[in-house]
Amino acid sequence: MAAAAAGGQQYPAGALYVVATPIGNLADLTLRAIHTLALADAVACEDTRVSGALLRHLGLDKPLIAVHEHNEHAAARGIVERLARGERVAYVSDAGTPAVSDPGAALVAAVQAAGGRCVPLPGASSALAALSVAGDVRGQGFRFVGFLPTRARDRAEALSKLAEAPDSCVVFEAPHRIAALLRELAEAAPQRRITLCRELTKQFETVVTLAAGELPAWLDADANRSRGEFVLVLHAQAADGAPADEQQHDPMLSVLLRELPLKQAVALAVELTGAPRNALYQRALALRGAGALAARRLSCFWRWPAADRCAACVHTPCTLAG
Repeated sequence: MAAAAAGGQQYPAGALYVVATPIGNLADLTLRAIHTLALADAVACEDTRVSGALLRHLGLDKPLIAVHEHNEHAAARGIVERLARGERVAYVSDAGTPAVSDPGAALVAAVQAAGGRCVPLPGASSALAALSVAGDVRGQGFRFVGFLPTRARDRAEALSKLAEAPDSCVVFEAPHRIAALLRELAEAAPQRRITLCRELTKQFETVVTLAAGELPAWLDADANRSRGEFVLVLHAQAADGAPADEQQHDPMLSVLLRELPLKQAVALAVELTGAPRNALYQRALALRGAGALAARRLSCFWRWPAADRCAACVHTPCTLAG
């Protein structure tokens, strides 16, 4: 099937094929990727054990070349020599798209520097998968962060920048550090909307969107929620000091306040807009206060004869309204 679907395309010799592999679901491997792996003279990979299992699943037996973060520059020289002899070499990471928070960039740079060709084969990407289900209505592009630094000082600095960043941000985290990261985000930006994705494309896939301040409690509610690999999408937010934005949701808030109690109206508005809860809450208070004041003025207008009404009654609070 793979050969029938992809075999009619061009696969030049002497090229490096950068192949995306599944992030957890083998069915996500593309037909073009399968055909390319079958054509390759050798497969360079992050971990020969992981990639060997994938090739066996496909019924393939290929020479494997270990290319990981500790030997990438040295291994690249041998691959450049293979390409110069006209071989096709495929490069795969353990999961997802190579060179995106994984080894591969140095290998690609070495091949290009030697005048070689690099062919991308797109496929699974946990960052893009998470963004697609985040519902980030303010998002206009995104910033890929990957894993945060582990050293305390560097991590604190990165978290501070992350909390202030107006753009959508994608962060990776391991299971043994996810609780600490959620606590740090809850402290740094409690109202920031965050979509947490766990075990994407796998059997126990979980996707939840909450304010950062609510995520630690959500995680603690079930021990199973700390298992697996995590992708977090920090939703885009208005830049500091952005003017006129504070009234942009007034029409929707006004309708919700007519039908719901204030807290429920604000919660629904946050869900629909992704705007910071505090800002919407303050705006809802102002709108509800303005509505109550208008009702008092109207009551005053009809209760008292014209001679007893303040001339500015329709513009300022009237003491006669009680």
